[in-house]
Amino acid sequence: MDKLKLYIKESYEELLYKVTWPTWPELQSSSIVVIIGSVIIALIVFAMDFIFGANPENSFFKGMLYYIYSLFA
Repeated sequence: MDKLKLYIKESYEELLYKVTWPTWPELQSSSIVVIIGSVIIALIVFAMDFIFGANPENSFFKGMLYYIYSLFA
């Protein structure tokens, strides 16, 4: 039990005195980068789903390839 108490105490002191926490402007700029990256990746995945067709059996969203293949069938 003493080892656990020592671990918690040392972890607390390390987080309090040794960790360099980002400033508010750094945190905001990093958050903006993450949000922009997430939106870009989401748009890429949406475009791939739209082009290749997420679910060809669905009458609402068949994808572009379904319509191209239907021209030749």
